[in-house]
Amino acid sequence: MDGGSAGVDAAGTRHLPARGEVRIVSLVPSLTELLCELGLRDRLAGRTGFCIHPREALHGVPKVGGTKDVKLDAVRALAPTHLIGNIDENRRETVEELAASVPHVIVTHPCAPRDNLALYRLFGTVFGCEARAAALEADLLAALDEAAAVVADLPPERVLYLIWREPWMTVARDTYIAAMLEAVGWQTLPDAAGGASGAARYPAFGWNEPWLAGVERVLLSSEPYRFRDAHVAEVQSLAGRPAMLIDGEMASWYGSRVIAGLRYLAALRRRNAPA
Repeated sequence: MDGGSAGVDAAGTRHLPARGEVRIVSLVPSLTELLCELGLRDRLAGRTGFCIHPREALHGVPKVGGTKDVKLDAVRALAPTHLIGNIDENRRETVEELAASVPHVIVTHPCAPRDNLALYRLFGTVFGCEARAAALEADLLAALDEAAAVVADLPPERVLYLIWREPWMTVARDTYIAAMLEAVGWQTLPDAAGGASGAARYPAFGWNEPWLAGVERVLLSSEPYRFRDAHVAEVQSLAGRPAMLIDGEMASWYGSRVIAGLRYLAALRRRNAPA
């Protein structure tokens, strides 16, 4: 989705080399954070209202709406040279309409923690920050090794990961969240695929589903629904299984956050391993 010939990397991301002045509008919170981590804050011309990290650095960066309800005129007014989107988080029609006026569009779709390695290399090449990207790559490889050590030390545990209440909703097995949990040995149920995008990736369910019999632990995410301590007892009663809160950003944000996310999940898994 760009004005000229584009490449497609291993993560399925289309891109063009940057030329001249770079003005980036990011429609993806975790990639806004990655841009700042790569030293590109001064090139960030716009962001969504959900792009909140790093909080202090983003003060003064104009907002262009949400990830799903992007204000097209606001984006165009910023005259970006690059637009960064995501298959799961942004609407296809939004990105396609903006592609008519933005020279370079990068559409991302990481499906597993390791896909971030390709993202680092891509951004490093496109925006001329190869050294910072290489440092992140080394950190991620170390975090992946640490997660693998947890899997080697502990037996797998089947979990239900809750993202919404009334209706109760969880994640499909082929989501990025499920892949993050799998990296430390938490296997999500139901064992169902949701596809590349759409509602099936985050299915609603009832507490009488037969597959719930296989769940050993319930994880209550802090986003998009903000589960709190008061919900833990409710869920334990409904599921008949141990339940606990989990930082949703650590499980769902890719980009640079994946490094801290894997280490957070690895520590959480070790602390809560069955005796």
